Order: sequence, then C-alpha cells, then structure tokens
Amino acid sequence: MQLYNTLSAKERAALIEEAGKERLTISFYKYAHIGNTSLFRDHLFITWDQLEVLGRIYVATEGINAQLSVPAENFNAFKAHLDSITFLENVRLNIAIEQDNMSFLKLKVKVRNKIVADGLNDNAFDVTNKGVHVNAEKFNELIEDPNTVLVDMRNHYESEIGHFKNAITPDVDTFRDSLDIIENDLKDHKEDKKLVMYCTGGIRCEKASAYYKHKGFKNVYQLEGGIIEYTRQVTNKNLENKFIGKNFVFDHRRGERITDDVIANCHQCGDPCDTHVNCANEACHLLFIQCEKCATEMNNCCSTECKDIHALPYETQKELRRGKTVSNKIFKKGRSEVLRYKK
Repeated sequence: MQLYNTLSAKERAALIEEAGKERLTISFYKYAHIGNTSLFRDHLFITWDQLEVLGRIYVATEGINAQLSVPAENFNAFKAHLDSITFLENVRLNIAIEQDNMSFLKLKVKVRNKIVADGLNDNAFDVTNKGVHVNAEKFNELIEDPNTVLVDMRNHYESEIGHFKNAITPDVDTFRDSLDIIENDLKDHKEDKKLVMYCTGGIRCEKASAYYKHKGFKNVYQLEGGIIEYTRQVTNKNLENKFIGKNFVFDHRRGERITDDVIANCHQCGDPCDTHVNCANEACHLLFIQCEKCATEMNNCCSTECKDIHALPYETQKELRRGKTVSNKIFKKGRSEVLRYKK
C-alpha cells in the first residue's frame, strides 16, 4: 500500500502546470483526543492522496494541524471527508487570500508529539479553559481600548513584514520563546488590562490563551481564525483594516499581501522590501528578505560564499554537502551575520 510520494516536487509542479486547473490553499486545526495517531495518519494519507491533496499536516494525540492545497474540483469531496470524521465536522477552513497552485508540491502527513511545538506541560493546566474568541469587528473595537494590550504571538520573521498597528511584536525565533517573555513583560497588568492576541490562523493563540489564564491573566481574548479570517471579514463587511503589510505563510508563497504597505527592508541592501526567499545554496537554505536587485547580483544567495558554491556544478555541490547535517532551524538563521540589514 502506497503511503509515500512517488513524484518529486519538480515532477509534481510540471503536472500541476500542465493540468492548468485551479487549486485552493487551505489551513485548519483542531484540538481533539486522537487515540491511534499512526492509523489516523495513514487514513488521511490514503484518502487525500486519491483527491490529489498536497500539503504539510501534523497529527498528534492532541489533534491535527493542516496546511494544504486541494484541486478546486475536489474541494467538495475533501470537505465531505472532513465532515465524516466526528471531531472535524464543520471545522473552520481558512482559505488563503492569495491563491497559488504551487503552494505545496508534496503530501506530508506526519505524526508528532504536538501539533505546535510550544514546550508546555499540558497536564499542568486546563488547555480547554481558553480565552474569548472575537471576530474582526469586536477585535477592532478591543484594540482601540486604552486598557487593551495587543500581542502578536508569531515569530520575528513573521511580524517583520506585517502586523497590526500598535501591537507588541516579541523578538523571538519560536512560539515557545514568546510565552514566558510576554508573561514577564505584562506581569503587572494581569488584572487591569485586556490581553488580546493574534497569530496567522488562530492555533497558537488557542494554546496561549489557556496558558495565560492559568498564569493569572483575568481578561484574555484571541482573534478567531487569525489574520487570514480577519482579512476575509474586513473585506466582506467593509470594516477598517488595522493590519499593515504582508501576512507570512508557511508554504511556497511565503506571504500574502494584505495592504500595499512595505514595512520591512532587504536584508542585503536595506531598500524597502518584504519578499522572503530561501538561499539558493541548498547547504544553507537560509530564510531572509531579498529585493530583486540583490537577487540578481547575488544569484539568489545570501552571501558571497553561498553564491560561489551555488555557481559550482551540481555534483560538486552534492560532494561538498556529503556527510554534513543542514540545520532545520532555517528561520532562526535569518539572523545570520552575513545579512547587513537584518532586523
């Protein structure tokens, strides 16, 4: 029984382009108790592979976190399958603001210890005692209140290219890093301030809100559906949009433009730019912001060293990588010393 991808990303991209059919980029999550995660993982892979679903899905005993791409013509069948799973019936689907048929090129369903790496001991507090979910209209009202503290629960490379006005944007590399920092910074306001949080699609706030209530915060709120759903609501309801810039996303698009504001800078020359790329040197793969001019000058690389390596024959590059482990902390490496204008 096939439980793996038979096509490379390059081969899949060619097939998608040849088919010329519209695909939808979707994300969703659900906290729920899953007994046999391996069996559930296999069931999802077999069913979704037949529907030509591609994406990155994490399954854990605490639930599921999915970011994927599905052919538009197969959406109803995909939704019907979700609804056939008791805890996923009518789950909220965050459909991307900007679509890209190449957002995902493989189907990866992985069993993990947690669906978001938060470093928390879930047995130490009630994870179901969450904050109040608010829609875009209520969110706008709350963040205008002088007694509100608005916190971005995302990482530095996400908030660097876009965030809500007047939000606290912790200078952190991971979600787990932000939890204690935020609690310490706001320790004197656990009772007199409203703590309002947001993230990309809502999943990080789901856990964080319960954690902060456990830590003594009395008034905790979270943006329902995150930035993705907020953008949809302000558009459909003609509300004031208080987000500026781009929303970072974890697929090949790397970002969705929400407003025309460019609030970041090229990490190599300092010019206004908010386009994230990965270094073309596969032994590096550094995530950083690069403008078109620098991309041309540096051959899509982050440094002169990587540019020289990338210019070598591919087989020579493979030899240089042989036996070396590439760090998977590519986002943290965005602070690399080779970048002159990094945040």
